[in-house]
Amino acid sequence: MQTENLFLSLLTEDLPDAVAVLQGNAEHPDIVGIVKFYALPESGLLIAAEITGLPDDNPDAPAFFAFHIHEKGDCSNNFENTGEHYNPDNVPHPEHAGDLPTLLSNDGYVWTIVYDSYLTIPMILNRSVVIHRHPDDFISQPSGNSGEKIACGVIKDPTELIQPHRS
Repeated sequence: MQTENLFLSLLTEDLPDAVAVLQGNAEHPDIVGIVKFYALPESGLLIAAEITGLPDDNPDAPAFFAFHIHEKGDCSNNFENTGEHYNPDNVPHPEHAGDLPTLLSNDGYVWTIVYDSYLTIPMILNRSVVIHRHPDDFISQPSGNSGEKIACGVIKDPTELIQPHRS
């Protein structure tokens, strides 16, 4: 199967292998979103994200936000417990496994798909996805000068998110 057909098939026909439901912090309560992770047959992940309610300081121009996987799956304490960027190889920024491409927001809305050839589902489960207030500069150590953590979600097996119906 061709790669483009595989990606389309995963996104339209398969359930994700992991999911993070994003919520904004106290200053950005309107941010909500979902990040879906699909394991690829050979290696890597397809990451699909849809986020709304992002700050829109200039309605005439798009806004950019840093998008990372952090080492800890703990969004408590205004997201301060997420730890650093996921970095199992202990390499400098921006080569962390958790460094994802910058999000491009239009009118507070993002829909994006990213292919990552390195990450696997076991590597990311129970870690967190974090959106930062500013774009990653891909230079500054240790985290790209990306600013405040404005949204967070823990990466879970999707079956953990399903609540049984109670009568």
